[in-house]
Amino acid sequence: MSLPTRQTQLDPRAIALLLLCCVLWGINQVAVKVALTEIGPLWQAGLRSVVAGLLVWLWAASRGVRLFERDGSLGGGLLAGALFAAEFACIFIGLQYTSASRMVVFLYLSPFVVALCMPWIAHGEKLSSKQWTGLLLAFGAVAFAFAEGFSSPHSPTQWWGDALGVAAAVLWAGTTLAIRGTRLAQAQAEKTLLYQLGVSAVALCAAAAFAGEPLPTHWSPRLLGLFGFQAVIVSFASYLVWFWLIRHYAATKLAVFTLSTPLFGLVAGALLLGEGVSTRLVMALAALTAGIVLVNR
Repeated sequence: MSLPTRQTQLDPRAIALLLLCCVLWGINQVAVKVALTEIGPLWQAGLRSVVAGLLVWLWAASRGVRLFERDGSLGGGLLAGALFAAEFACIFIGLQYTSASRMVVFLYLSPFVVALCMPWIAHGEKLSSKQWTGLLLAFGAVAFAFAEGFSSPHSPTQWWGDALGVAAAVLWAGTTLAIRGTRLAQAQAEKTLLYQLGVSAVALCAAAAFAGEPLPTHWSPRLLGLFGFQAVIVSFASYLVWFWLIRHYAATKLAVFTLSTPLFGLVAGALLLGEGVSTRLVMALAALTAGIVLVNR
């Protein structure tokens, strides 16, 4: 089967789908934080992967995508899945200590870790001086935002949640690099996603049981709605749309639009949770955005 030709310019349909994904990803941190009042972080993350993984499997089966034939991707798949599981453990646990708006800003340190490490995997992707400037600017922005957790924290443990957000960003970057540097680079998008969801489902649910985290015996309508949004809309539908966009449009054009995700996260945290948005955090987001633009030039 021939690969689709990637379009160099984004048409209105692609822009609409991409902005919709960014809105959903920004709101997702709010949904996770609100649901934490009724379900523990590890069970929430693990069961979300269970449901989304089953939906990906059914989707692939309906389209005739072969998920289980041998193609040499098992090692890379297990590595990507383990990193994916650790990333979401950090996010879900971290949201117990820091705000959703801060978490989404720290997560977007990930593109810079990828840019910094990619030359060791793909030697042709070395950074220019302008891109190094963007990288340094982005790291400075994150450090500036992180320092607020010590100088004027909303809670004494905010710095711990912020640190887990940074760790999640590094793990997210590691997942990207694992996919790019292994046989997963040639695998179907559905198979790559199922590796991550399948391994994380097993690992996170096992971790929840081992930690003695209570599993809810009563699922309120609110919890069902929040959980369904995360599992069906975000982890299944939006990720499949994202993979479709990557297959049909230039990745660099798509990357610039994802800059809006932290902004939507800030707005969602402020409007839905009443989280305060400090001047320091807004300044950090602006510098982070400028850094991403420079790195993608």
